[in-house]
Formats: sequence, C-alpha cells, structure tokens
Amino acid sequence: MRTIKFIAACALFISASTSFGHENMPHHASGAPVAKEQKDWGIAGDAKAVRRTITLRMGDDMRFTPSHIEVQEGDTVRLRAVNKGQALHEIVLGTKAELDQHAQMMRKFPDMEHDAPYMAHVRAGQRGDIVWHFNRPGTFDFACLIPGHYEAGMTGTITVRPRSR
Repeated sequence: MRTIKFIAACALFISASTSFGHENMPHHASGAPVAKEQKDWGIAGDAKAVRRTITLRMGDDMRFTPSHIEVQEGDTVRLRAVNKGQALHEIVLGTKAELDQHAQMMRKFPDMEHDAPYMAHVRAGQRGDIVWHFNRPGTFDFACLIPGHYEAGMTGTITVRPRSR
C-alpha cells in the first residue's frame, strides 16, 4: 500500500505543469485560509489561538537549536524558524516514518513543488512560522528535508505531554 501511495504521489508531482525549487515556493499569507487536515502530530492552528512562540534556529551546521521542544496537549504554538545560515533550510513536522518517506521523495525530485501548513521554507537570514495545534499527545519529529540536510542530522523532536484530565 505504501508503494502505491508513493508511486501515485510521484506521478502527481511529475505531472505538475510547473516545477519550483524550494526557494520559489508559495508561502501562506498571514491572512490566507489554511487547509486543516488532522495529522498524527496535530492540526493547523489559528494564529489568534497562539499563546506561545518557540524560536528554532537553523544553521549551516545542519542543526536546529533547540533540537527538542515540549508542549502540552491542546496548545496552539507558533514555531518560528530563524535561518542563521547562508543556505536555504526548512522545517517540516511529522512522524519519523513520514519524514523518511518525504526525504526519499525529495532526493528523487529536489525541485518538486509542495506547501503545507506543517512546513516552512526559510531563506538565509529570514524567518518562517508554523502555527500548529498539538491536539494529540506523543513524541513527534521535525526536520529539514532539503537533500543532504536530513541525512546530515538536521532533525529534532517534539514531546506533546498529555493534558491533565
């Protein structure tokens, strides 16, 4: 089943009439509606519900600082990714399995166009935000999936502590 999904995704990306590198990707405008799709690690959040901003620094040493963050189940958080390096970096939230699969696809199609509320592409010296509602407890991952960056260890984890009942 995973192979069929992977092949279908590849066909979709190949058939796109225009292909952009990450540096040309559209970004969500602050007032633009965001498609909300429940993921294992949560759902896109509303900026009005943000009570906490966590700054994650990215650098050409292929690391995130901090590389581990903790939030409470039910929190809507602004993850602010600040690129301190000279190269393009990104942050993508997901499970280890999904990030592995996406990284593999990125190696095959490094210029594929994609955009989702759980990712931010950040040029050198810039910043990008993800507003995310962590509505499920667990340990999840984030990574830079630009070819070579993930393989170099540009990853981190998010622990979502269960809400006290």
